[in-house]
Amino acid sequence: LIGEDDCFIKLEFVSRFMPPMAKNAAVADVVHLDSDSDSDDGVGGRESASTIADATTEAPRETLECRSFWKAGENFVIPNVVTPTASGMLEHARVHPRFLHSNATSHKWAFGAIAELLDNAVDEIQNGATFVKIDKINIVKDNSPALLFQDDGGGMDPAGLRKCMSLGYSSKKSNTTIGQYGNGFKTSTMRLGADAIVFSRSTRGGTSTQSVGLLSYTFLRKTGQDDVIVPMIDIDISKESPQPIIYGSPEDWAANLEILLKWSPFSTEDELLQQFEDVGTHGTKVIIYNLWLNDEGIYELSFDDDDEDIRLRDESVNDGKRLHHKLLELRSHISYHLRYSLRAYASMLYLKKFKNFKIIIRGIPVEQFNIADEFRFPEIIKYKPHTATMEQASTEIKVGFVKEAPKLAICGFNVYHKNRLIRPFWKVTVGGDSTGHGVVGVLEANFIEPAHDKQDFERSSLFQRLEARLKKIVYSYWYTHCHVFGYNTYQMPADKSKKIAIPDQPPTVNTFNPSPLPSDKISQGGPIIREINFSNATSHRTVSVAAPHLRNSTGLRSNFQPVQLNPQPAAADTGNNLVGKSAGEISEENLQLFMRCEEYIKKENEIEQTVKSLEKELEEAKSKCAQLALLVDAKKKEMQQV
Repeated sequence: LIGEDDCFIKLEFVSRFMPPMAKNAAVADVVHLDSDSDSDDGVGGRESASTIADATTEAPRETLECRSFWKAGENFVIPNVVTPTASGMLEHARVHPRFLHSNATSHKWAFGAIAELLDNAVDEIQNGATFVKIDKINIVKDNSPALLFQDDGGGMDPAGLRKCMSLGYSSKKSNTTIGQYGNGFKTSTMRLGADAIVFSRSTRGGTSTQSVGLLSYTFLRKTGQDDVIVPMIDIDISKESPQPIIYGSPEDWAANLEILLKWSPFSTEDELLQQFEDVGTHGTKVIIYNLWLNDEGIYELSFDDDDEDIRLRDESVNDGKRLHHKLLELRSHISYHLRYSLRAYASMLYLKKFKNFKIIIRGIPVEQFNIADEFRFPEIIKYKPHTATMEQASTEIKVGFVKEAPKLAICGFNVYHKNRLIRPFWKVTVGGDSTGHGVVGVLEANFIEPAHDKQDFERSSLFQRLEARLKKIVYSYWYTHCHVFGYNTYQMPADKSKKIAIPDQPPTVNTFNPSPLPSDKISQGGPIIREINFSNATSHRTVSVAAPHLRNSTGLRSNFQPVQLNPQPAAADTGNNLVGKSAGEISEENLQLFMRCEEYIKKENEIEQTVKSLEKELEEAKSKCAQLALLVDAKKKEMQQV
């Protein structure tokens, strides 16, 4: 579930500069989160476990005062005295426990954190994993809910678990694995709850081991630690009788166990080790407890609304109020449902369907869903990204109408990276009209890099080029298919193979020569009508648009004079200007011109709003002027009477 290679960093400088004898001088089994994962014993930097255990025995078992995630990093008391470095170790940079919380804030959405843990389980398919299950369990100590993640992957040996608990260590660089930054386990677990305990069992080199590690924000804060430390125990189960793996002394191993029992959900060693009973010979189990609350003091994750699902609370739901039927239909679609339903989100999370792997939520497998399977009038478009330095591999963009079109105004692209959904229903067109309604696309964009939370992409030049291309695809598809729903058809040339010559022409000095308006029309304040001609080979489409400040609620005002902004050239000139261009090239140019027209219309609407605002301010100023004039007159009369 976590993956042996999930993590990395080294903020301490122990392994590179420490003498060989000093490396092995540390004996305790409490591991620093920033410990050196490349040390020979596979354990890394350590601190005296007995010292920490003594400090924790005095603190009562309790949770954080603030259980709201977005406020949990506040009021953090930083001690004035720094804990001295353990004997035999060089001084190193420390990771303060507050970093665990600030690092987890990269996940704005709780389901994004859950997706990170699912990614780790999916990466274990190459190690034989056949399932990952997510469920709610109850903590016996305080009868509170906890979140369970479990898979049957290869598991982690003691060294692997320590690498996982480090920050940023990752050797997942293959084309098939999703994880690559080595930060997902820490950010995701700390985003969902204050504490997480990991159980992992594996076999490496003929040796079978089971390990337990505790990443506890509560423990670190309550004991006043100034460094992130993770108590762990390891057991060799290769022999008939399990044997503790002791790196220092038996006392150190016992001290780690004592910390685990005090700050984990399990009070005895038997209860702790019973968690391995359903793990099998290999696999990993993660329990996240002390789950975060929202600002109202309610758990962020809802387990009671649906026994077969885990949900986020929809704050936009109206309590008992009737909603418009269109809004109800929109909320019934998966594009809305996946924001609040983990089952809906998980069904679309991976593009290709698994053959021998299942995602199980609350005991019921998730049925994978690809919206492209339900497209009406589907088309496949090849896209090959280019940069100044290299040429990327091409990808296929599948586009079509959703089955609910045109009743639902759903549109956008589901963009995947290495089989993982990054941006669901990404709307690339400008809103405001019905253009593009019902048009949805699906593509896998492995040529652009996702952000660290895997909910968006880095804003690179490749990303911007893709966005521009997707916008053209939407407009092109819409104007060639919207007639099936009764919209006006964007006319295409009857013979697409016909080429019309358009030689390059030098620009003229004055291409805008509208006929002068009659003086009586000008005095009457008639509007200017902008005549925009969309030419596509032999067919034309003319749109007349009034200037926004001259429109009214019933349409155009009377007494207007058309003005042609770009008059059409003579027929003979048109023929000469089209030499050398195909119908497809002309169509592409038309689409670009139309998109510019859409942008101009948007700007006109903005100007219209500005004009209305200024007119309103002018009326208010006139009203104030009139009031002030009345006050001045009243004052003058009073002075005359005196």
